[in-house]
Amino acid sequence: MDAPAGGRLDSINVSRGGVPKRPVAEAAITADGVEGDRQRDRRFHGGPERAVTLFSTERIAAMQAEGHPIAPGTTGENLTVSGIDWTRATPGARLEIGEVRLEITRYTTPCANITASFAGGDIARVAQKVNPGWSRLCARVLVPGQVRVGDSVKLLDPTAEHGGVA
Repeated sequence: MDAPAGGRLDSINVSRGGVPKRPVAEAAITADGVEGDRQRDRRFHGGPERAVTLFSTERIAAMQAEGHPIAPGTTGENLTVSGIDWTRATPGARLEIGEVRLEITRYTTPCANITASFAGGDIARVAQKVNPGWSRLCARVLVPGQVRVGDSVKLLDPTAEHGGVA
């Protein structure tokens, strides 16, 4: 199968706790998450299986077109990416972002903290069970490193040996 053109890291978002997360030009990613990012409630956010949260630039743009006041970082994602098939970014899939490699562990569960990003407070707009393929994603860090806005993003084939591109 031919490799897709690939994607791009459009935004790196961090905060000292809570949302919105604000953009930075670059950051180190470790097993603990994105440098400079903190979570208010570690029972529900962060940790090795939820070290990094990702979302799709295209999904954000589509929701903006629907009238939602969402923007990169307002729903708490650390990395906003474009140019990959978001419906194939599922638990078990791996992403290569610059020198970093991540494995998607789960879909995020929307919480009341992101209400301001949605018209009428409709956080279910990004609930996987209600709108499959529109959720933010959590990931564990397989290979740490530095990421910069503009880095290439590749969705890797989870069945291929040695990280083949899907």
